[in-house]
Amino acid sequence: MALFILASQSPRRRELLDSVALTFDVDAADVDESVRPGEEPEIYVRRLAQAKASAVAARRNLDAFVLGADTTVSIHGHIFGKPADHDEAVFMLRRLSGGEHAVTTGYALATPGGRVVTGSVTTNVTFRELSLDEIEWYVGTGEPFDKAGGYAIQGRAAHFIPRIEGSVTNVIGLPLSEVVQLLRVFGLPVATRGVTA
Repeated sequence: MALFILASQSPRRRELLDSVALTFDVDAADVDESVRPGEEPEIYVRRLAQAKASAVAARRNLDAFVLGADTTVSIHGHIFGKPADHDEAVFMLRRLSGGEHAVTTGYALATPGGRVVTGSVTTNVTFRELSLDEIEWYVGTGEPFDKAGGYAIQGRAAHFIPRIEGSVTNVIGLPLSEVVQLLRVFGLPVATRGVTA
């Protein structure tokens, strides 16, 4: 059986793949995550996912499947990456407060034959109104700084979110249902253990 590699250091993506009993190695790709002028969120995350998968596949053996992924938060097409500092994190959370935003994850599977299959999933997430004190408290925890949009749904921000439309695992970092189905198409040994997406 060909080796399976996750091209990401994200502990959340590792945990999600672990939950479906998939054996894999981790080999993160270092790619430029800058947004191109006018780039739409879905195009952006698919491009980065493919770049990550292809970069790792190029330096590993040919008998390997490589999964790349990238997640972003957007409001009306405006992309929010990972906040660089305290002020940017506060700004992002104030923008998310009291409204709906989209979380889009792109994924790409590079196959041993050199083929790359991509896909993406979008989930709509609603934040309740947040006070500035709540935002300052949350930013002070340090949790926002390596998260797209400045929050983690599976972390301390969970109580900010009264409604989600779509895949929860997508918001965490990987649309597990769609990815599992793709891996099964290529015969990868995925055995679910009561996980839903």
